[in-house]
Amino acid sequence: MTENQPPANPEHEPAANRPLRRLGVLTLGTFDGDNPAAGHEYTLTLIEHLEALGYDSVWLRHRHFQHGISSPIAVMAAASQRTSRIELGTAVTPLGAENPLRLAEDLATVDVLSGGRINPGISTGAPMNYENFAHALYPDTAEHEDFSYRRVERLIEALRGDALSTFSGRKGIEEFSDRVQPHSPGLVDRVWYGAGSQNSVEFAAKAGLNFLTSSVIMGEGDFDDVQAAQIRAFRSLHKDGDKARVSQGLVVIPTDSATPEQVERYRAYKAERDQRVGKTFGPKHAQFAPDLLGTSEELAEQLLARDAFRQVEEVAFALPFTLQPSDYDQIVNDIATELAPRLGWAPSGER
Repeated sequence: MTENQPPANPEHEPAANRPLRRLGVLTLGTFDGDNPAAGHEYTLTLIEHLEALGYDSVWLRHRHFQHGISSPIAVMAAASQRTSRIELGTAVTPLGAENPLRLAEDLATVDVLSGGRINPGISTGAPMNYENFAHALYPDTAEHEDFSYRRVERLIEALRGDALSTFSGRKGIEEFSDRVQPHSPGLVDRVWYGAGSQNSVEFAAKAGLNFLTSSVIMGEGDFDDVQAAQIRAFRSLHKDGDKARVSQGLVVIPTDSATPEQVERYRAYKAERDQRVGKTFGPKHAQFAPDLLGTSEELAEQLLARDAFRQVEEVAFALPFTLQPSDYDQIVNDIATELAPRLGWAPSGER
């Protein structure tokens, strides 16, 4: 088997045409660098609105040195106090910029505060543009940092409650534990891996993680064919088999209630990004899915024609990066009220 040729295993292939069961949105949480409070407040307001619309989850991108959310755990903590039901995730946190033990403490704390609603989405490898800030992140150890899958395993051990300290018991008047505190049972089962290559798909499956697949994958061939094969391979290797959780993230922009001006803005956004579609980039053959734009009826037809989409029951539709709050409001409203019901989804209160 090669990196770009997922294994075929018909006995484990998921049933086609799974109805959409869980609806999520992924946001970058953009803000004005001169007024960051307004953008962060809008993100929190958007999360409240998504819960009111019946969405099952919201996912926050994790960005460094950009005008997007750099501390999703802090934002999730705030959102957990303004919502009661919607699940909160990261898509994804690059572990190369994190200490797994400290990250586990933060994730567990927010999971406790949220009542068990946190979905940590993670990836490994060097962070984007790492060479530009490695000296600030790891001034003494940059060349020694391990960005392999071992970093993921360290996080899993901490979240699972493994003994990581050599001491537990009382010192003076203080009690100490040998595992990360607080411990939040069930959190480790909600860890997702953002996998784009065949190697990462296989690692996530064998580690028993959930699988986030997006509009960027690694492999030669038709995008949908490669992505669908990765999903099948993941389930064939996962302990939960056909029931292993997979969430797909594509940029999907419905226009049902959009104004003519908004439609033109969306078309320009899509046209610029479409220039990279149908090509592969770099030694790993990275390729991008086209953004989908149209009425909900048109979008449902396009999605249901995609083999990969028919294999999933969960989505985290990605909001475009550079639009306005009014655009995002229109898009999430149309997804919930027009598009998702055509895909088999019903709001949480109607199930």
